[in-house]
Amino acid sequence: MSDVLKTFGSRVFNDEVMKQRLSKETYRELRKTIKNGDELNYAIAEEVAKAMKEWAVENGATHFTHWFHPLSGATAEKHESFVSTAGGGKITLEFSPLNLVKGETDASSFPSGGLRDTFEARGYTAWDPTSYAFIKDNILCIPTVFCSYSGEALDHKTPLLRSMEALNEQALRVLRLFGNKDVRHVKPTAGAEQEYFLVDKKYFDQREDLKLTGRTLIGAMPPKGQEMNDHYYGSIKTRVAEFMKDLNEELWALGIQAKTEHNEAAPSQHELANNFLTINVSVDQNNLTMEVMKKIAKKHDLECLLHEKPFACVNGSGKHNNWSLKTDTGLNLFEPGDTPMENAQFLLFLCAVIKAVDEYQDLLRISISSAGNDHRLGGYEAPPAIVSLFLGNELTEILESIENDKVYANKKKSQLKIGVHTIPSIPSDSTDRNRTSPFAFTGNKFEFRMPGSSASISTPNTILNTVIAEELREFADKLENSKDLGTDIHKLIKDTMKKHSRIIFNGNGYDEAWIKEAESRGLSNYTSTPEALSHYLDKKNQKVFAVNKVLSESELRSRYEIYLEKYYKTINIEARTLLDILKKDILPANLRFENELVRLVINSKQLGIYDKDSYEAVTLNKVISLKKHICKDISKMEKLLDNRPDESLKLSYFYHDRILPLMNSIRKYTDELETITDREYWPLPTYKELLFGVD
Repeated sequence: MSDVLKTFGSRVFNDEVMKQRLSKETYRELRKTIKNGDELNYAIAEEVAKAMKEWAVENGATHFTHWFHPLSGATAEKHESFVSTAGGGKITLEFSPLNLVKGETDASSFPSGGLRDTFEARGYTAWDPTSYAFIKDNILCIPTVFCSYSGEALDHKTPLLRSMEALNEQALRVLRLFGNKDVRHVKPTAGAEQEYFLVDKKYFDQREDLKLTGRTLIGAMPPKGQEMNDHYYGSIKTRVAEFMKDLNEELWALGIQAKTEHNEAAPSQHELANNFLTINVSVDQNNLTMEVMKKIAKKHDLECLLHEKPFACVNGSGKHNNWSLKTDTGLNLFEPGDTPMENAQFLLFLCAVIKAVDEYQDLLRISISSAGNDHRLGGYEAPPAIVSLFLGNELTEILESIENDKVYANKKKSQLKIGVHTIPSIPSDSTDRNRTSPFAFTGNKFEFRMPGSSASISTPNTILNTVIAEELREFADKLENSKDLGTDIHKLIKDTMKKHSRIIFNGNGYDEAWIKEAESRGLSNYTSTPEALSHYLDKKNQKVFAVNKVLSESELRSRYEIYLEKYYKTINIEARTLLDILKKDILPANLRFENELVRLVINSKQLGIYDKDSYEAVTLNKVISLKKHICKDISKMEKLLDNRPDESLKLSYFYHDRILPLMNSIRKYTDELETITDREYWPLPTYKELLFGVD
């Protein structure tokens, strides 16, 4: 433990380091920026840059980079050396205030969704001082935003920071109604639960589909999958435990609190959870965590798979996003209180979430949309595509009692008055968990269970912050001039429940009856990314981003194009990878096995012992039949790929409606072929080796 205490945050330019290395005045000014979100005082940048460079060099850094999150989905960095010529063949180490605060990079090869022409190459990065700089692989990494020459956001962080500002502004307006004058800032917090698979690198390297697409495009299930539930929370294998140990040490040095780790439900699947942090810091740390996981896995001859559905017929991997609101005075706004006004405040913020989730179901679904996540949603412990909100029976009954002007029926609960109205005392942790709920209240936070494991949690949180800020704006507008606050709050809660209680569902999200019920309630059910994205530019969605100054119309449209492009390009790569594997691996191996069966059949006929029901005869007929089906589907797919449409949305529907069904058909026949092929002839590592190959 003493080693952990020494190494935790040792590669982070954190508050402790700043306090030691900066003057009191500069430290105070920088802390004000970090804590309150105030504008950076450029006058202090010179001292900060000098201290940061000296600290970084002392800790082995030779270069620095502005670390940002472009719309490609991965993190990006351009390394620049501290070394500068000093004359006379000597060098000096330099890192100017401008190097710290601002950077220029070539933005032409990053996705822009039509925001700029290819020849317009200039892009800028700007320091986000609220997220600590850190050292990774001897590189000083400075978290930054990324924008175009004309100021449009080309990254995930810029709109996230804007959404945090919008939410803070509107939450403060509501808190002032309840007399919370000492609160200066409200910050959304998040904690990500990261699921992933570990497979042996020697098997991974033999699977072209895993290397190029992150998921297995073919593969028959072994006799055993996850049905015995023996992997979940089971004893961690030695090799995996060694990986986790090294991962923890690396993350701890980077100041990342890797708090919980365990085996997940599927074989070779695991989970790592981080502590709650302010959202932009949590996003940075989760992105860094994914990068470190893949690096550490390779050191143990493993591969870390972050795809949402790397294996069929077992659990996929999600990234549960635990979201809440916290004031600078330490108050969690989703923690039920002990007084009438505290409970009224809690219920009002709760109703803002209910209203937001109902009115912006489409945006929440869009925020987690991807080709990979489409495979995951709707089964194997992943929530369905229908967005609903779980509150638990007790909270639901409390809100229903307000909606119907009735006294809450549970006489064991003490009653509290808001003005002339009575509500029960609300305990924390009054709900169970619902594993099938997309969006669940879990005591003092909401668990958004739809995000996929490979994606940044930036977009889901940006949308959450924005839509809830909008509902709080509406509530504040209605209540700020109230002459009877208690009565008006009661009415607002009542009206919200009457209009939006349809989004509350505490039952089994996998039940077929829920699909019909959701439809009768008027809830959306966008089962694919193209279907969801077709609503991204709806007028109400453009308005909510514009009013809260999170995304302009041009920025929103660019993201629409980028998300569509990423979707259809992903499936195009998968389809062409599948064709490559079939033509160069599966069909040639199948031909060798078929020739062996033909030889056996000919021999039996020559010996006069041929039997049409023999193993070799039956298997040969089956192999020939399956090959015909596969070759027929290959021909269809190749013709379709050569004649695809041009426009983005049409392309996305084309790949979803025409190519994916063919890929699934090919997989069905190929997987069946695998089950009857001699192991000696099957050219790829099987699911048994991939799922059970790590000792």
